[in-house]
Amino acid sequence: MYLSFFGLNEKPFSITPDPRYLFLSERHAEALAHLLYGVSEAGGFVQLTGEVGTGKTTIVRSLLGQIPKNAEIALILNPRMTAPEFMLTICEELGIGLPDRAVASLKDLVDILNHYLLRAHADGRRVVLLVDEAQNLEPAVLEQVRLLTNLETATQKLLQIILIGQPELREMLARPELRQLAQRITGRYHLDPLSAAETAAYVRHRLRVAGATTDILTAGALAEVYRQSGGIPRLVNVICDRALLGAYTQDRHRVTASTVRSAAGEVFGRRIAPRWLPWVAALGGVVVAALAGAALWQSGALRRDTTAQAAVAPAPATLARQAPGAPVVPAAPAAQAASSAPPPERPRVAAVLAQHADVTTRDIALTRLLAHWGRTDAAGAGDACEQAAMAGLQCATQRGSYAQLRLYNRPAVLTLGDEQGSAHYVVLVALADDDARLDVGGSEYTVGITDLARYWFGDFTLLWQPVTMPVRALTPGMSGEAVRALRERLERHAGITPAAVVDDRYDASLVRLVENFQRERRLDVDGIAGAQTLLALDAAAPAPGTPRLVAADERS
Repeated sequence: MYLSFFGLNEKPFSITPDPRYLFLSERHAEALAHLLYGVSEAGGFVQLTGEVGTGKTTIVRSLLGQIPKNAEIALILNPRMTAPEFMLTICEELGIGLPDRAVASLKDLVDILNHYLLRAHADGRRVVLLVDEAQNLEPAVLEQVRLLTNLETATQKLLQIILIGQPELREMLARPELRQLAQRITGRYHLDPLSAAETAAYVRHRLRVAGATTDILTAGALAEVYRQSGGIPRLVNVICDRALLGAYTQDRHRVTASTVRSAAGEVFGRRIAPRWLPWVAALGGVVVAALAGAALWQSGALRRDTTAQAAVAPAPATLARQAPGAPVVPAAPAAQAASSAPPPERPRVAAVLAQHADVTTRDIALTRLLAHWGRTDAAGAGDACEQAAMAGLQCATQRGSYAQLRLYNRPAVLTLGDEQGSAHYVVLVALADDDARLDVGGSEYTVGITDLARYWFGDFTLLWQPVTMPVRALTPGMSGEAVRALRERLERHAGITPAAVVDDRYDASLVRLVENFQRERRLDVDGIAGAQTLLALDAAAPAPGTPRLVAADERS
């Protein structure tokens, strides 16, 4: 949409990995060097950790493109399996032929792998096991991984193991019961987010590769990108993509800090204030307090000696309720009592997806969405959207933001992408300022908005209830029952009392009603009642019993 406007050849901030856009910061280059060392040198384990979205998968792809000719890689992307399945996967990755009797025997699998490693060593080849998402390894599988390091000759290990995972991997390997495994780790590296300077260089690099000839983002915009993303490359991509779209809709060829803040607000689903606003508010509070103190001092209010009065007895508000005759004990201050309560723990989205990977299919998610509409009877064999149509509902698949979900105010199936590039489908059933509630195969979890944004890039499907079926765009010059229903709903929304006989013609007056509604809802103002306009109108005046994403009091 905005490519020709900015003189770009392609989208610069696509989330799909592309070797042409590879940007190796100092941290990424050092992490890659650690992994290349692990491939080329003998040893036990090499461990690479990093937060979600910091570029671990990018590092792995770079490693696979630079492995020495004498190295073989066994890559395991989803390690949630049993110890025999783990060993079987290693043999399959290395192309080792297995007899039928060995498939179910852990001992036979280890013996076959050991013989293969000895032959590879004799031929001068190195074998490397690379485990991604290693924080998901079960204890029994971790023990099997440790035992694999016992496969060795008199001078060196036969198998080099590289573990890549989120920060939980470090915490897991720090447990006392895993100290034998931790002691065999010969190299550790944690991939931090980009710095402010690296974030700016990263953004400029991707724009240049996409064909930009000038700096599209101002210096302030680049600083704001870093502030909102924390230097996490995946979030940088999402925010910058929305910022370019925002500047395009405003007909501006330069992206400013305010545009970036608006884009980040759409991504995270909340209003984001400028960085200087809290300082101004604090300064204003200090000034007001100083003026009030000076006024009180002049009036003599501050000259009273209240020390003696305070020493007689504690203030009533500081005393706990006592039984008659009980000793008086001061109550804990309210702020202290509140701070002592531990904050509620929210599960990580990655852990939820890993735990329920078998029920995050599109059909299951759409069936759960139908259930939230109370249409369990409609969920049957065949496509779920076809089943919804039989129940008088319409599927709408779009790409948008949290703000758009709030506008439609309907539960929606979100398409999430994990670190391996696999798609997962979950139902968003509630949306607040800082968290969201997900239905994952029938189990509900409350997760953080920021955490969810790492995996959701705007694709969603929701259900709505059109007045007439089938749904089609209504344009000027048309007439009929669908046009009459459109006019009636728009007049009611605008506070206009419909006439006794509602006109069923799509004339100039209806065009103005449609344009006013589109302008109010920040839609494309074209006077045509297409799917977006009809969906937004349905959200503005929902039928009784329609499930809501955001409570009415939270939207006001």
